[in-house]
Amino acid sequence: MSVTTTLNPTRPKDVQVVEIAPNTLMLRSRTWDRLKFEIEYARQQGTTANSFLIRGDRPTLIDPPGESFTDIYLSALAEHFDLTTLEYVILSHINANRMVTLEALLQKAPQATVVCSHLGANIFRMAFPQWTDRVQVVRGESTLEIHHGHPLVLTTVPTPRWIDGLCTFDPTTQILYTDKLFGVHVCSDAVFDEAWKELDGDRRYYFDCLHAPQSKSVEKALEKLEKFPAQIYAPGHGPLVRYSLSRFVYDYHQWCQRQKSKELTVALLYASAYGNTAVLARAIAQGLIDEGLQVNTINCETAEPAEITEAIEACDGFLIGSPTLAGHAPTQIQTALGIILSTATPTKLAGVFGSYGWSGEAIGFLENKLRDANYRFGFDAIRVKFTPDAAVLESCQESASKFAKTLKANKKLRSPGLNRTKTKGDRTTQAVDRIVGSLCVVTTRDGDTHKGVLSSSVTQASFNPPGLVIAVSAGQNADLMMHQGDQFTLNILKEGRNVRRYFFHHSIIGENPFEELSTTVGNNGCLILQEALSYLECTVQQQMQCGDRHLIYATVAHGQVLENSGITAIEHHR
Repeated sequence: MSVTTTLNPTRPKDVQVVEIAPNTLMLRSRTWDRLKFEIEYARQQGTTANSFLIRGDRPTLIDPPGESFTDIYLSALAEHFDLTTLEYVILSHINANRMVTLEALLQKAPQATVVCSHLGANIFRMAFPQWTDRVQVVRGESTLEIHHGHPLVLTTVPTPRWIDGLCTFDPTTQILYTDKLFGVHVCSDAVFDEAWKELDGDRRYYFDCLHAPQSKSVEKALEKLEKFPAQIYAPGHGPLVRYSLSRFVYDYHQWCQRQKSKELTVALLYASAYGNTAVLARAIAQGLIDEGLQVNTINCETAEPAEITEAIEACDGFLIGSPTLAGHAPTQIQTALGIILSTATPTKLAGVFGSYGWSGEAIGFLENKLRDANYRFGFDAIRVKFTPDAAVLESCQESASKFAKTLKANKKLRSPGLNRTKTKGDRTTQAVDRIVGSLCVVTTRDGDTHKGVLSSSVTQASFNPPGLVIAVSAGQNADLMMHQGDQFTLNILKEGRNVRRYFFHHSIIGENPFEELSTTVGNNGCLILQEALSYLECTVQQQMQCGDRHLIYATVAHGQVLENSGITAIEHHR
């Protein structure tokens, strides 16, 4: 990501107070020289933390800022409003950084009620057990009577990153308070978006950093908000959106759609007890997005099993992150793991990460369960003790990049070559090509000369004795497998290893593909490929000619699995 220069680096933090509508003030807590606002955000253009005061019949404050502004914010608020008359404090989301300001505010306004989503209420009550009776919970959608006959409309908009998300619509002023949606991290004197064209790049950058990994949830939020006849969007950061409202909504829809159109998708599942695993998840997600992958982030603390199942079924690879609580993974993660093991095919690339305070057993538990189920890993498990620092987050992004490159390489291996593309008129051949089989190298011996051909035309034919049928053409060394007693070895290839490139054409005397490969001689005198997943030493029992192929029935005299953790390679056709 590009990094621009800091704006006005010498200006101190301040609070800009502006009347944006009748009886509605915006208090913009401005940071002019902030280097890094979000964990993954590095635009270096400062930011604003927007708070709003609605002086209705029952005065209401929306979203006080973080603790670095506590004193100057409360001072600016007191200049324009008597805090002892404050009725409500609406929290669009709750984070640890906001708690100091919130506590100081509620001490100055002991009569005020905190309004938040039910998940936000849980967080608030844990932080302030002495004020549990001061909370009003919003579930789904509800109203708050602050204007006579014109109540505020509050609706929950949870996302994996902000599970307690809440938006507020004021029908009196037609302002929709959107919190993390439609924001931008820039700091200036501009209150509205008159120069919105100049913000295009910053708006997209903000979306890519904060919302691209959760674009599916953002789309659901957009559907909820479209019913409100808003004339102004009031986000938590940056200028108010008035002049480019319809364009900005259109852009959000387009950006969400572009995430869905990515060729490869990764399901990123996690739970986070103290926020540290969530920070790791965001860094990993950003690394995947930087590599051009679609990321479907799911916070398992609030996700339904059906949502997890759908994500796992649709993904090309998955990552699962967990904290360790009392030596175990949380119940939500264990549920998600069960869904993965019952839903995800072992061909899907996996990854494990997590944070812990003491022992970190949950990470090892996830890793072992997935390894036992024969999943391959895109990177070594990420284990972080306590709070991740900048070096750890950079390492997470590097691991994500490695995961993405492996996924792309696997996709390329599975993509059929152009020479296999069938014409539209060849319908029968296209239909037959839907049949897939294990990709194997059949090795034979002609005197002192070893030969090998690539084949996926192999199927099991009998159990007792173990036997198989293989279809070969005259050009595939059929003459060495035509008679009863002829012997060959079936080397079953492993997905992800490009051994097949040595055997695209049948072997000819004088050519030796085995010079490039590690081999041993089997009991039957044929070569065993050490890079194979397994091998079977076979003896021909019967053969018959069918069309342009010879069908060979052979029994298996001996076999062995060479690598327990691998996945059988198969040949795909368009």
